[in-house]
Amino acid sequence: MLLLVLVTVVIVYVGICVLVFLNQRHMVFPVPPGAREPSLAGATLLRIPGHEGSTVYALHVPAPAGAPTVVHFHGNGEQLADGAWLAQRFQEAGLGFYAVEYPGYGLAAEQGPSESGIYAAAEAALEHLHQKLGVPRERTVLQGQSLGSGVAVEMAKRGHGSRLVLITPYTSIVELGARLFSWLPASLLVRDPFDSAAKAPGLKLPVLIVHGTRDEVIPVDMGQRLGTLFPNATVRLLEGKRHNDVLDRPAVLHEMMEFARDGAHKTGTGPSEP
Repeated sequence: MLLLVLVTVVIVYVGICVLVFLNQRHMVFPVPPGAREPSLAGATLLRIPGHEGSTVYALHVPAPAGAPTVVHFHGNGEQLADGAWLAQRFQEAGLGFYAVEYPGYGLAAEQGPSESGIYAAAEAALEHLHQKLGVPRERTVLQGQSLGSGVAVEMAKRGHGSRLVLITPYTSIVELGARLFSWLPASLLVRDPFDSAAKAPGLKLPVLIVHGTRDEVIPVDMGQRLGTLFPNATVRLLEGKRHNDVLDRPAVLHEMMEFARDGAHKTGTGPSEP
């Protein structure tokens, strides 16, 4: 009887692992319904040839002469159109803005989301920015929010930017999964690891990390740990802020814009903001 119970438990556990493995992309990539075109005066929606005949969508706000362009990678519950307000803020501040859509999301919904597919789309968009739109890498600032932080880190690793802004970032999806489901072997099950922690020590560019102290999705200590792994990082902790409201404070956006504009920052970990 004991052996039968043990065998049943093992079968159920393995079955749960298989279900998680097969369905995890629905959790990692909770694609919002519908597809909307972003709308912003002075911005252009670009359709860029991508990998294997795909189309990469990017929203482009041209930078004034000499100003940097901020390349933004959105969170996993958003689509390109949701970033139009942020594009407008950077536009009003006299900065260029370039947001990239993920395969499987919004206008690119016919494709399936995956780590490799997102990287391919991001790199195609960045090559277009550099080669076709004439924005050099030294005037490109990579910026990622939540899921997008891992995309921004990978693009930095590939040499596409001179500075890096990470908003509510994680160390890796494997570690995040292990915290959420400690009873599952996350390291064996995760298909899209987005391992920013492993890449951070090799990236020497200036990094600004913004994280709320009450983040209910990605623990704040992950942002803090990344701040110790990047050789040249400033961590800005926002007291009381959660996962989706860290950009509500004008002072936070202003700091991000100033960091993008001239890279003025202090090496090390910055003080918490009240």
